[in-house]
Amino acid sequence: MFHPLLNNTISTLFVITLATCATDCYAVTSERIKALTEKAENLQLWRDKEWLNLLYYKGDGEQAEDYSSVVSDSRFFIIENGKDNPVTELNATITDILSSTEESTAARCRFVARSNWLIDKLAIKKSELPELRCKAYEEWRKNVQPQQVTLIFPTYHLNSPSSMYGHTLLRLDPEKDKGESKWLSVAVNFGANVPDGENSILYTYRGLFGGYRGLFITDHYFKKIQEYNRIEHRDIWEYHLNLTQEETERLVQHVWEVQDITFPYYFFDENCTYRILELLEIARPEVELTEDYVLTAIPIDTVKTVKDAGMVENVSYRPARVTTLSYMINNIPESQRSLAISLSEDISTLESDEFKQLTTEEQSDIIDISYKYLRYQQSGNARDKQSSKRSFQLLKARTQYAKGEKIKLPEPVKPDEGHHSKRVSAALGQRLNNNYAELGFKMSFHDLEDNIHGFLQGAQINMFTGQLRAEENEGVSLYKLDIIDIFSLTPRNQFFSPMSWRIYSGLERQYTRGIDQLTLHVSGGGGGSWALTDDSQFYTLATGRLEANKQMDHAIEPALGFAAGLLAHFTGNTARLELSGEHFPHDMYRLRAQYTHNFVINSNNSIKLYAKHEWQENDTEFSDINLGYQYYF
Repeated sequence: MFHPLLNNTISTLFVITLATCATDCYAVTSERIKALTEKAENLQLWRDKEWLNLLYYKGDGEQAEDYSSVVSDSRFFIIENGKDNPVTELNATITDILSSTEESTAARCRFVARSNWLIDKLAIKKSELPELRCKAYEEWRKNVQPQQVTLIFPTYHLNSPSSMYGHTLLRLDPEKDKGESKWLSVAVNFGANVPDGENSILYTYRGLFGGYRGLFITDHYFKKIQEYNRIEHRDIWEYHLNLTQEETERLVQHVWEVQDITFPYYFFDENCTYRILELLEIARPEVELTEDYVLTAIPIDTVKTVKDAGMVENVSYRPARVTTLSYMINNIPESQRSLAISLSEDISTLESDEFKQLTTEEQSDIIDISYKYLRYQQSGNARDKQSSKRSFQLLKARTQYAKGEKIKLPEPVKPDEGHHSKRVSAALGQRLNNNYAELGFKMSFHDLEDNIHGFLQGAQINMFTGQLRAEENEGVSLYKLDIIDIFSLTPRNQFFSPMSWRIYSGLERQYTRGIDQLTLHVSGGGGGSWALTDDSQFYTLATGRLEANKQMDHAIEPALGFAAGLLAHFTGNTARLELSGEHFPHDMYRLRAQYTHNFVINSNNSIKLYAKHEWQENDTEFSDINLGYQYYF
């Protein structure tokens, strides 16, 4: 035990030593921070594309004030004005890297990609960094250790406004020798944060005008397979990317940074697929993927952009469960299809004479189809005990037969090989015995009569389609402007009973009571479609219409009507014949016969013939015929 005076002396010396060390250490850190910020300024690091990409800065100029980040979430920045000043945010990050030791706030734990980028660019030594362990990030990385990145494209889903154009997301794949890697993979998805129960009309409105915030979410990929492939019945195309391990690591580190950070979300441009392109630009900074997407970013267009940038290594096709089932049904005789349905409803059908007369191979196929059909019927529904029991019985019965070869579906044309989304057209024609020249433009995306390769048969999705006509002795005027035009024709049969439907709205010229003028309308209808051959179908719909027309008795007049038609795809061309009409109050009616034939030159060029004859009350009738050229871009 030391003398009290000696104890006080030792304590005083210890405090002085600590104070001196603290002052010296602070001075060293402060000097180092100053030196590194000056180095960053000399290197103009704030203008480096990688830095701008990592923080989503947009702008064009010489000064930092010319740039601003699209991210409005304050949690994404270290300093208060970081959103609007890439220089101050960079300097604040340097300071934080060299001084922060608290995991929850340290840039090295929160913003791994940008911190590592700065450490590399400024050649900061590991010995200069404060001791720090990022436990949350380390724990996350135990489940996210990708060796390859795959761009996923679930195909079009007309019955969902958010997915009618398709969707893109990224899949982070582990090492190939770790079992079935796709089931261990992680999906990186960006989407609108939509409240539960939001109706389609409100979703569309808010999606168009930025009413939602967007979020990046990572989850198990098998859940996406269940969602897209098994519940929504969408085929999935997998574009395996050739990212290096360094590029993959950079992407993963950045995904950690943006988890739960809110972004602007707009249905047409700053959407799911645009944000995925931004991630790929961060992974490979030398590519320009987003520069051409100003007004719209349609998923399949962005897939083409990635492919054109030389980033796609190979492509895989994962058909939806219903696609596989439909293929199996189409490959058994018509007489056996009813038997498959009966078996899915009653297991005792296995003992029927009709079933026993089949060959062993045919019996096996029928059981397979019945089992898959029963599972299809339960997709997205609550578990049903009776159906589950029959499923188990069918599965048990299937084990009595030799295992057949795995079903190999013929691969359809890849979506990226279809025509482009926008279109311009020029045509010459005659209407009401008046010659005209027509110019047309379509913002997106696909007509029933367009080249079917790479698209769903019987699916029409168009937005902002306009036509200007210069008529003889009449001048130039707007003939038509469709805001939205969606037509879904899915054939019905013994197994499936989908509804066919159409909704379209906009401005169109109508000849009414001797006056030709522009009218505003909302039209739609529902019905059914039936396949005549693999490439043709017949449809019929009951329709309704609301029309604002100055030649009618009221500001808005309703009408009831019908549409019936035949759609046929041939080698190199498509034809559609339709008879339609509507009846307004006061015995006003329109009846139309319309024929459209599209002659495909190649994916992005075609010649289109259009002919329509219309009958109205008081023996009024007239025709509209034109021949035009269409270019898709």
